Amino acid sequence: MHTSYKCYHPYISPFDPCKPIQTKCYSTPPNLYMTFQPTNLRQYDTPYQALCHGTLWPDLFDPYPNVRKEGTS
Repeated sequence: MHTSYKCYHPYISPFDPCKPIQTKCYSTPPNLYMTFQPTNLRQYDTPYQALCHGTLWPDLFDPYPNVRKEGTS
């Protein structure tokens, strides 16, 4: 099973003047996990839906969730 949300732990220097970020995370798009585009891939019903989602195919849509918590910058 794969996940489109990856995390890693960067090197933290003892001389870093800023508060270190212990874990950094990022999102990977779904097309990275498709080795080829299948024929007859499902499409959105209207061009408006496709424009709102930024892709013609629902299987390639990724909402990129906001990982920041409320009240933090």
